[in-house]
Amino acid sequence: MARPLTLLLVRHGQSEWNAAGLMQGQTAHVPLTELGHRQAAGAARELAALRPGAMLSSDLRRAVQTAEHCAAATGLSFTTTPALREQGYGVLEGRPSRELWDVVDWTDPHWSAEGGESLAQLHARVAGLLAGLTAHPPADVVALVTHGDTIRAAQAVVAGLGPAEMPAVTPHNGTVTRLELPAVPAA
Repeated sequence: MARPLTLLLVRHGQSEWNAAGLMQGQTAHVPLTELGHRQAAGAARELAALRPGAMLSSDLRRAVQTAEHCAAATGLSFTTTPALREQGYGVLEGRPSRELWDVVDWTDPHWSAEGGESLAQLHARVAGLLAGLTAHPPADVVALVTHGDTIRAAQAVVAGLGPAEMPAVTPHNGTVTRLELPAVPAA
């Protein structure tokens, strides 16, 4: 039996669009605020104490800036992957989040905005990433610097839940969420 895989999911620090209340999704260029950099540095210190052996990051700027703090604190380099991106909200990105409560069908895991991604698609993307990490883990403890909905999808996948049962609570900016993936029998 292979050993279990520990994932340390770091949610990026506060971004300028978090602070402004705008829907971010996969908009690539949004940077961290000063508070976001402080949150990222705090998460990096927590992460370093947990001693990951490898690190991956979303390729979106707010996650990469957070991963840079984590790399400095852990001494690890990181690679980026679009598999760790936030859920895509297509044409809704950049709009005030408060305007979207009546536009988005939050109860349908197959709903997506034009040009966006449904929760079911996000869940499948994250499940694929986790299956790959489980099959070929780069270390026993892996840090993943990512986004709130992506963390919720990972929590559902690890718990054996579908996209309709994803946790309702999104981890706060600059926090570390620990997940344990069971060992996979050696082939």
